[in-house]
Amino acid sequence: MSTRIHALPTQLINQIAAGEVVERPASVVKELLENSLDAGASRVQIDVEHGGIKLIRVSDDGAGIAREDLALALSRHATSKLGALEDLERIASMGFRGEALPAIASVARLNLASREARADQAWEVGDDGDTIRPAALSAGTTVTVRDLFFNTPARRKFLRTEKTEFGHLEQVVKRLALVRHDVTFVLTHNGREVLCVRRASNPASRERRLADLLAPAFVQNALYFEHAAAGLELSGWVARPTFSRGQADMQHFYVNQRMVRDKLVTHAVRQAYQDVLYHGRHPAYVLFLGLSPALVDVNVHPTKHEVRFRESRLVHDFLFRSLHQVLAAPAIEEASGRRETPQPMPEAASARPHQAAMPLPIAERRAAYAAAREWQSPAPDTTPAAVNSAPSAAADDQYPLGFAIAQLHGVYVLSQNAEGLVLVDMHAAHERITYEVFKRARDGEGIKSQPLLVPVGVTVSRREAELVEQQPEVFAALGMQVDRLGEQSLAVRALPALLRHADAERLLRDVLADLVVHGSSQRILEQINAVLATMACHGAVRANRRLGLEEMNALLRDIERTERSGQCNHGRPTWIQLDMQTLDRLFLRGR
Repeated sequence: MSTRIHALPTQLINQIAAGEVVERPASVVKELLENSLDAGASRVQIDVEHGGIKLIRVSDDGAGIAREDLALALSRHATSKLGALEDLERIASMGFRGEALPAIASVARLNLASREARADQAWEVGDDGDTIRPAALSAGTTVTVRDLFFNTPARRKFLRTEKTEFGHLEQVVKRLALVRHDVTFVLTHNGREVLCVRRASNPASRERRLADLLAPAFVQNALYFEHAAAGLELSGWVARPTFSRGQADMQHFYVNQRMVRDKLVTHAVRQAYQDVLYHGRHPAYVLFLGLSPALVDVNVHPTKHEVRFRESRLVHDFLFRSLHQVLAAPAIEEASGRRETPQPMPEAASARPHQAAMPLPIAERRAAYAAAREWQSPAPDTTPAAVNSAPSAAADDQYPLGFAIAQLHGVYVLSQNAEGLVLVDMHAAHERITYEVFKRARDGEGIKSQPLLVPVGVTVSRREAELVEQQPEVFAALGMQVDRLGEQSLAVRALPALLRHADAERLLRDVLADLVVHGSSQRILEQINAVLATMACHGAVRANRRLGLEEMNALLRDIERTERSGQCNHGRPTWIQLDMQTLDRLFLRGR
């Protein structure tokens, strides 16, 4: 190997860049589709052979490329999307580096044909960029890529089977189709049409398109919402917790229409779902975040999958609070079919006066247990007899879960409402109600602290020690007292009362890790909530307890006004609706 410094050949430079941008056929399709979208295309066709290894052809009806710019388009760092340094700080286009086409051309046989809207002739150029010749093309641009990695056999060996590679490629097309509902996408593989999603111009057609791209079950179990605050906009669909997945295969997040994978986003979503998902399950969502391009840096990674928010704490809190509010919708919202973002319930409706200051120490479990079961007391104003005197339409609107008609095997409550039959798992429902009562009481009193008999010493990094010294109020709000003893040593002197038997060192390290990465920590609240959930489970009404109609109706009313009442603390549904059409089908009525 020569020790002299020398300039690398252009071809080698492009292949090095290709190693970062072009990982597999799916990477090629992503780059070409983003160029088509930046060109204003309303229809894009992707034709693929052998999983994209043999052929990828992307044709669009976009603005096209001028004849004199065709050869330049295959040069590195040649782009129409940036002109000055300040443009890099507010990128609004999908592409911007001018690397994709030359990188692809360095590892495949590429042909670029294009025609501007007002041009009288289309032109094409090969990967050598030398010869420009007339082409047969009505409008837009067509990029043809053949024999991917033909000149880099080592890279080709890393490709998977045709089926696997096409699966990755199809997923890229679907992800872009999810966000760009104004564009028609057609995908063919080996001459057979695999996907055709037409542009959607209204909410109903958007939902049909979403069902085609993901699954009808997702749309049936998802809540659509729109929310804006502090210069941020969030919209999209979040699936109810009962539609959780065994893997994170239905999570789609977009920043200014760019699909991204971001740890901050994942953390915020996980926090919003923490009370309503089974352990190890994953939520499903399609979310669109909009913000000023100046507030997000998309020039972080060659693949453009990662972004860096300039106000990461603000974005994290906005995402968490927005999703938490949507998922916290009481049963009355879901039963009435509403899909708007629920507003916080007035205090008078969401908590009874005596509950706000209910003590939570485990030593007082008897009082908490009694308070949590108060719904079993008579509720004369909500019995069917009392309500029957009022107009039925008003009753349907005020009491969407209807009124109890029976109890089944001491486990389920059967209720009749305007839609048909409601079945309630009384233990699961009461468990959620009790848990939310406990949490409201905790929020009202704050997290109680209990001193340790013997302080626990913990050795940490200098940065972590400085965090403790600079933010004592954070630890105080979490019910912890932590003092700095030296440059890299801390002492835990108090823990939250409900976690007084917890591992103090592990708890502190977990909180510090969250503060370093996310600027905040939910570890304490998560563990306290776990204790409260256990208490709620033990305090909830048990199976085989016979309830009167008044008790069952009181339970229904509490479900209607309790946040997240559609699921118990473990993510199981607390009630289901069987409408009259479903019941009629069961009995073949009308046939």
